[in-house]
Amino acid sequence: MTESVRPTPQPATDLTRYLNATVSVPDPATDAERFFATERQIAALPADFTVDRENGELPAWSLKPYEFLTGDAPDTVNPSLWRNALLNMNAGLFRVVENAVYQVRGMDLSNITFLEDPSGDSREIVVVDPLISEETAAAALKLYREHRGEDRAVRAVIFTHSHVDHYAGVLGLWEDRTCPPDVEIVAPDGFLEHAVSENVYAGNAMLRRAQFMYGNLLERSAQGQVDAGLGKTTSMGTSGLLAPTRTITAADAVRDEPVRVGPLRIEFQLTPGTEAPAELNFYLPDVRAVCMAENATPTLHNLYSLRGAQVRDAKAWSEYLRQSVEWFADRSDTLFASHFWPRWNTHGAPDTIRTFLTSQADQYRYLHDQSLRLANHGNTMVEIGEELDAAIPESLSGQWFNRGYYGTVNHDSKAVYQRYLGWYDGNAAHLHTLPPEQSGARYVDAFGGADKVIVIARNTFDNAKSQQDYRFAAELLGHVVFSDPANSEARGLQADILEQLGYQAESGPWRNFYLAAATELRVRPADGEADLPSPDIITAPVLAAMPLNMLFDYLGIRLNGPRAAEVPLAIGLNITGGIDGDPNICTLQVRNGVLVQYPNVLDPAKTDAGYTITRAGLNKLAVAAVTPEELVTSGDLTTDHGDLEPLNALNELLDTFGYWFGLTTP
Repeated sequence: MTESVRPTPQPATDLTRYLNATVSVPDPATDAERFFATERQIAALPADFTVDRENGELPAWSLKPYEFLTGDAPDTVNPSLWRNALLNMNAGLFRVVENAVYQVRGMDLSNITFLEDPSGDSREIVVVDPLISEETAAAALKLYREHRGEDRAVRAVIFTHSHVDHYAGVLGLWEDRTCPPDVEIVAPDGFLEHAVSENVYAGNAMLRRAQFMYGNLLERSAQGQVDAGLGKTTSMGTSGLLAPTRTITAADAVRDEPVRVGPLRIEFQLTPGTEAPAELNFYLPDVRAVCMAENATPTLHNLYSLRGAQVRDAKAWSEYLRQSVEWFADRSDTLFASHFWPRWNTHGAPDTIRTFLTSQADQYRYLHDQSLRLANHGNTMVEIGEELDAAIPESLSGQWFNRGYYGTVNHDSKAVYQRYLGWYDGNAAHLHTLPPEQSGARYVDAFGGADKVIVIARNTFDNAKSQQDYRFAAELLGHVVFSDPANSEARGLQADILEQLGYQAESGPWRNFYLAAATELRVRPADGEADLPSPDIITAPVLAAMPLNMLFDYLGIRLNGPRAAEVPLAIGLNITGGIDGDPNICTLQVRNGVLVQYPNVLDPAKTDAGYTITRAGLNKLAVAAVTPEELVTSGDLTTDHGDLEPLNALNELLDTFGYWFGLTTP
């Protein structure tokens, strides 16, 4: 049985049309979120607004592909997600607090915020969360200055947390892409460690999965990517990193005790282990405004991010939000964050901010407590996800700012289970399962061959009465695809089914993952999209900001352990041009397939060779941008004793990571 894979998206099935038709959304005329999303706009971005990438053919950012987002939801998009996608099209410069707080929204996944001195004594500004790309950060600053004054100089930058969409565009704030030495870079305690460990250590795998989560490569259309749930999508420009010059610790984060940042008085609240391992909220007492970073935005957030990340602590998240209520609710007239739109207390709803924060705090606590209640009854995380999907109180789920546009009740409840009980559900049959290629082949043989599995799956799909039928059929076909990736009929049918699940999803990431998977099944050749250029994952500014021990940690991750176990080595390094506070000498030892570092140790008698190397050269070597011979030629490497062979041997033991690996296919 053979059939070619249909390369293009398919229309909604009768079941998808029915399920989407049952979704109710607020009347736009009375939708409170629409009011907040449109209020106080100073300058709207044109519908075809585009930011060019400094080096590359593709734009760093463009709204033009989203011009189709008008009118009522088509039957290929969940109406609730369509509503969110429309609201996220309110892009431009906004006045959050007169003469104090301004935001540019819709120029990246996140918002960039500009804080002014409300007294008017200073024209200096503090920039909060400068987006993902230097190009979009530069464009946002340009738009802000056009309306608020070209003389507005950046005096400080605040990174609210350690996720890439809140710091990586920072160098775009200066025309020469160089931060002046008198500019403060403020971040929460642990920021650099977590920014590096999340985006470098697992960066290749995480960014590949992020391509699916945010739908970067999907067509923008009613049958493609419409939104990322938290914003339109991620920008695709040049990313970097600056190490903090000022770290906010517990001693700085005290209620009613503001500290000075540039021209501003700011009270900080540290919230570690919430939406990010290192995160902070802050309060501006002179204008009664609180910034909730990414801890409180009008969506149910992720306790586990589908791109891959550390599981978040729902209990801590809830408790810190309750602390925010205690510290700030009664003192605030304005709440803003690094995604979505602000909220204001009004005469008609004076408790808007308190209600919002309290409801979100209770939602995360409900997910935490009920997931563990069900776990203690013996339910697995899959069972818990199914049960809680239909068991959130209306007092929580009925609030549109709690809807699952980004996170979902289903995968957040699984995250709670994982945090406490891990990946294993206690069933011995699941303790040591076969890899999917092996189990897939055995399932197919047990069914009597691929053709029979496909017939069952097709009948299930064609006669589906519920979404569960689609999910089961997709699972069946996964066994065929992993046992025989060349089976075009199985790939095509699974793509059609996953596509329908995407059309039904309220969550932007769920829709994008389903549709990206369908695209992979339809068009991905055996070698993947290897003809496409790999993104620049670990950029020069990121490397330059990494402490030396973390750079060597990354080398250890690249080390091919099985091969290295047979090649013991010891290399001494004298490092010039390093980061202040880093050791200038170090010994690297390869033993038992592990790279071990000994800072401040250098004994020529105990090493196979010793070298003097520039930190810039070491950075390039760490990401396989050069060979040791090329470093010698450039003058970045000299041999102090021995010869180049030990360093060449180490370099040959370091893996390079291919980017375009399959997620839905082997």
